[in-house]
Amino acid sequence: MPDSVRRWTTTIESLHPSIDWRPGGIEIGFFPPVGNIRLAGDGLLLIPSVFVGNIAAHRRPWPRTLVYPARGTAALWGEQATVPQPDTLTALVGRARARLLLALDAPASTSHLARSLAMAPGAVGDHLAILRSAGLLVRARSGRSVLYRRTPLGEALVASSG
Repeated sequence: MPDSVRRWTTTIESLHPSIDWRPGGIEIGFFPPVGNIRLAGDGLLLIPSVFVGNIAAHRRPWPRTLVYPARGTAALWGEQATVPQPDTLTALVGRARARLLLALDAPASTSHLARSLAMAPGAVGDHLAILRSAGLLVRARSGRSVLYRRTPLGEALVASSG
């Protein structure tokens, strides 16, 4: 894959865990599924929004548009919450699993977590399975992806580590 395509793939897929880059288009797999959107050289308008909880793709006659949740908006209206420190969490579950638990502020797939944390997908899958068997995560299918999210126990563990 050419470097420019790889960079666009990473950019598009980082917008939301249920967006996947496919040759000739993007696939959006959240509920309700939008499906595969063929770009066919028409371009894609990217719009961050503080008012959108999920992504949205508009169809003709409007330009192909992807509206996605804007990041960092908490800093606009007040003090940022302190980022949890993984030290106590690391001591309990190990560095890699602590990083995974902290990264799951929003549901994410194994491949998304592997890319964002620069970890091998196989290692991420192994750690997710252990965290899931410990009751810290649950998984659910979304289109062709399997998304992981923290359970209330996992949330409490992350909250207590900060």
